Amino acid sequence: MKGQGETGASAVDDLLNLLEIDPDALREAEFAQAQAILDTMVGETISSASMEDRRIVVETANGNRYFFYGFMGNAPPVGDA
Repeated sequence: MKGQGETGASAVDDLLNLLEIDPDALREAEFAQAQAILDTMVGETISSASMEDRRIVVETANGNRYFFYGFMGNAPPVGDA
């Protein structure tokens, strides 16, 4: 959403900045976040885990749900099915 006084040009600049994101750095950050979440789960019993369209959901016996997103893996090379 555009903020007050934001021009179309600055919105385009914001989108172009997304192109500069290092995928390896993003994977590292996601891995660190997943590790931190898993560290909080020590001693918990996992009652279910499911894979949704864009995330993995892990539910513990006490009803807590944890969400893990798919930045950690690699996409298959183009042309592989």
